[in-house]
Amino acid sequence: MDNLTHSLIGLAAAKAGLEKLSPGTTTLCILAANAPDADIVVLIFRGRWAFLQHHRGITHSIVGTFAFAVALPLIFYFGDWLIARAHQREPTLKLKGLLLASILVTATHPVMDWTNNYGMRFLLPWNPRWFYGDFVFIIDPFIWMVLGGAAFLLTTKSTRHIIVWIIIALVPSFIVLAGAAVPGTLGNEIPLRLLWIIALIVLVSLYRRRIVERHGPNIAIAALIVVAIYCSALATTHAVALRQARLEASEIANVNNEHVVKLAAMPTMANPVAWLCVMETDRATYRFSMSLLHRSTVPLNVIRYEKPAGNDAEMVAKAEHDGRAEVFLGFARFPVVRVEGDDCLTQTLVQFADLRYTEPGKGRGTFSLDVPVDCPTVEMPDR
Repeated sequence: MDNLTHSLIGLAAAKAGLEKLSPGTTTLCILAANAPDADIVVLIFRGRWAFLQHHRGITHSIVGTFAFAVALPLIFYFGDWLIARAHQREPTLKLKGLLLASILVTATHPVMDWTNNYGMRFLLPWNPRWFYGDFVFIIDPFIWMVLGGAAFLLTTKSTRHIIVWIIIALVPSFIVLAGAAVPGTLGNEIPLRLLWIIALIVLVSLYRRRIVERHGPNIAIAALIVVAIYCSALATTHAVALRQARLEASEIANVNNEHVVKLAAMPTMANPVAWLCVMETDRATYRFSMSLLHRSTVPLNVIRYEKPAGNDAEMVAKAEHDGRAEVFLGFARFPVVRVEGDDCLTQTLVQFADLRYTEPGKGRGTFSLDVPVDCPTVEMPDR
């Protein structure tokens, strides 16, 4: 999930009652909710391919998450102890309260990341297996609405706070009202826009009515419960989508006399009835769109990539020895490949892509890769 969602979960958890466990708990909860993403330092110092290799790795595993959950309260407590000693006073932070809050909130990070289709490696360093929830899109405006609204109501006490929240709301509002509305990417942009505007109006009305004075922490508790119910509903919807995807995948495979090896049904942004499906057969990899409202007699937007054979397979095998390709293939769930050009004279281009996100030659950062490969040396016959 995006870091705004993680931060809102941490803030809502603090306002739901964890902040009573110790001074400093609110700040700790926000940091703990984002702590596993400390692997961003790999991107800063070693580049994007090293980041792809390590992101959602050891820092997101059970071991790494527990380490962060314990380390952060200790850092907070030790820092408070040093300050208290310098000012000749007793420490104000309560280590047990900080530990409890940190463990609960830090655990939400890998759980929420698991819900989407990027994947998680919970069992590192012993097992590199990826786990995928596939039922929540990586950014979800409905979660922003609920958690952001609760956080706004519970933390806004002055004009300065209002200004801060307006600034925070600008980015998600732009994504919902303008940025996400690229033709073909969001099937229900008009209802979503209307719902977003209505939610903003309702929040302002609730704030003016001073609802916090009557309900207090119950607002945060209710918001967390609503998000949990919403995610559970999406998980149930995913099970339905996966059953329908199996039927459509079988039809596609039967047309080409193929057998389905692997299949995934993945959510689309803010549209629980529209799903993106990717499948691998014994001879090819496919991507197609699917709607739960009506089953089409012909699968929609079918894309097919044949597995390489012959000379193409040889060129792909060479490209796979590239260090970037090794990292990419360790991450890619549905890798596809295209060899650019049939008339190899000096070099040819092997284009990799993860069909979950893009196609060969269409970019998308580390979700695709172009590897130049030297052509085989052709020996000229003796004269």
